[in-house]
Amino acid sequence: MKKAYTFNHNPLLSDRLPQWRARFVLAMLLLGSVTLVGRALYLQGVNKDFLQRKGESRYARTLELPANRGKVTDRHGDTLATSSAVKSIVAIPDLTKVSPAEVAQLARALEIDSREIRRKLDSGKDYVFIAREVSPEVAERVLALKLPGIQAQPEYRRYYPSGEMASHLVGFTNVDDRGQEGIELAFNADLTGKAGSRRVIQDRRGQIVEDVETIQRPQDGHDIQLALDAKIQYLAYSALKQAVLTHKAKAGAAVVLDARTGEVLALVNSPTFNPNNRKGLSGEQLRNRVMTDSFEPGSTMKPFVAAMALESNRFRPDTLIDLGKGRLTIDGATIGDSHEGGGVMSVSQVIQKSSNVGSAKMALAFSPEHMWGVYDTLGFGQPLKMGFPGEVGGRLRPWKTWRPIEQATMAYGHGVSVTMMQLAHAYMVFARDGELIPLSLTKVEAAPLHGKQVFSPEVARQVRAMLETVTLPGGTAVRAQVPGYRVAGKTGTAYKLVNGQYTNKYLSSFVGFAPASNPRLIVAVAIDEPGGAQHYGGDVAAPVFSQVVGGSLRALGVQPDAPIVPMQMAQQGYSTPKGAM
Repeated sequence: MKKAYTFNHNPLLSDRLPQWRARFVLAMLLLGSVTLVGRALYLQGVNKDFLQRKGESRYARTLELPANRGKVTDRHGDTLATSSAVKSIVAIPDLTKVSPAEVAQLARALEIDSREIRRKLDSGKDYVFIAREVSPEVAERVLALKLPGIQAQPEYRRYYPSGEMASHLVGFTNVDDRGQEGIELAFNADLTGKAGSRRVIQDRRGQIVEDVETIQRPQDGHDIQLALDAKIQYLAYSALKQAVLTHKAKAGAAVVLDARTGEVLALVNSPTFNPNNRKGLSGEQLRNRVMTDSFEPGSTMKPFVAAMALESNRFRPDTLIDLGKGRLTIDGATIGDSHEGGGVMSVSQVIQKSSNVGSAKMALAFSPEHMWGVYDTLGFGQPLKMGFPGEVGGRLRPWKTWRPIEQATMAYGHGVSVTMMQLAHAYMVFARDGELIPLSLTKVEAAPLHGKQVFSPEVARQVRAMLETVTLPGGTAVRAQVPGYRVAGKTGTAYKLVNGQYTNKYLSSFVGFAPASNPRLIVAVAIDEPGGAQHYGGDVAAPVFSQVVGGSLRALGVQPDAPIVPMQMAQQGYSTPKGAM
C-alpha cells in the first residue's frame, strides 16, 4: 500500500523553488507598480486634459448660439424679409432612452410619424433634429413630456411680410437659413451672421442645469436696403396680375426703373408664389422672367435703329422712306407690315406706325458691324452683371454671320433675344438724353455713376419725341396714355419661337417712360401668350404701363406736365388739346 500523506506533510512542499524565480516575480510586481504610479502621475499631472475631456463628455456640451439674419427692407425702411424666433426639437440619441409609448406621445405633440422619430433616434448620430422650426407652443408641449435627451433649441425662421408681391426679387432661404433665390441668395454673405457658442452642463436626462461660459457671442448679419418702393411694387403687381387674368395669358412680367438713378423700383412676375408657404411650388412659379428669361423683343427694338440712323446724319426725323406696297423681299423672304398701306413715310412715322419695312430699310443702310456695335453698346447679348442669381445675357450673334435678311429682321426685334431688364435699361438712353447708366438693386445713396454716352442728346430727344407720338391718336399705343402726364414708348408684338419655328403664339410688350418732358420712370411690360381676342402690345401691355405709371408718378409726387384728358376721348381718337405736347 502507498503511504498516505496529509496536505501539510506533502513531500512536494519541501522542494524549494529556484531563488531567481522569486526575485523575478518580485521585480515584475515592482515594475508593474512603478508603471501604474507613473501612468497615474502622467494622467493626473502632465496629460490631465485627456481625463478632463473624457469626464466632461459625459455632462458638458458646447451649444451653438444662432445669429440673427439681417433684414431686407425697401427704400423707405419697410420690412420685406425678417427673422422670427422659433424652436427646433433636437435629441441626443445616447441619452434618449424612451419607450414606444413615449415616442408615440412625442409624435402626437409634433404631429409627425412616430416611425420617422424612431428612424432618427436609431441613426447612430450624436445629435439629430426631430422637428425644425416649430412654434413656441409646440415646443412647450414637447418639453412638458420631460423625455430624457429631448431638447428645444432656439433658431430663426424667415418671414416675408410682403408675401407673393415681391417674392421673385426678395427670394427666400432654406431651413438652415441660407439664401436660395433672389436677394436672399445674391446677398447671402452680407445677410448671414456668424453663429456663437456657449458651454453648458447637462444632467443625465439631457436638461441644461448650468451655463458655464459663453465662448463666442453671435454676430448678427447686416441689413440690406433695396431700391424697391413697396407702393410702386404693389401697383405693378396688381396691374400685371389683373392683365394676365383678363387676357388669359400664360405669364407676365414688368419692371420699373428710376431714370435719374438707375434704381430698380419694382420687379414683378406672374405667376408668382408665397415664400412663407412653398409647398407644391412649380418651376413656372419660381421663374424670375424679368432677369432669367430671354425673348425676341419685336418692335420695341425699332427706336434704336432710328437713333442709329439719326446719329449718322444720313437721316433726319422728316427723312422720307419709300415703303413700296408695304412689302420687302430679301433673299427670297418677304417682310411685311401688319397695317395696311405702304407708300412713303418719314422716320418719325415709321416709329409711330411701327413699320417693319421702314425699319428694315433704315437698318440695311448700315453695315452689319455698325449695327452690331450699337446693339452691343446698349448692353444686348451680355448680362448686366447686377449680381442677381440666374441673370442671362440674351443672344446677339456675331455680325460676321449676319445675312441681309437677318439684319433686316433684327431691326424689328426678330433674330435677337433680350431680357426685360436689358430692354428697360436700354430705353434709358432716350430718357437720359443718350446716356446709359448702371442699374442698382439696392438704394443709391450718392449721385449715380456717370454712364456712357451712346447717342447724342439731340438724337435722344428726337427719338423721344417720336416715341411720344406712339401714344397719341394715330399711334399704336393710345391706351398707354396717363391723364395729366405726357408719356412716350413703343409697342412690341412678336411671334414666339418654339423649337426653332415661329408659331401663332405671341409675346406682347410695351416699354416707355414718363413724364416725356422730363422722364422720371421707365416701365417695361410683357404679356406672354395672351389668349383672348386681343394680342397686340398696344392693347395688352400698354394699359398695364398706364396703370403703373399713373399711380407711381402720383405716389412720388411728380408734377403733371399735361392737362388731364379723359381716357375715353383719347381711345376714341380725339386729338390732344393744344398745349398737351
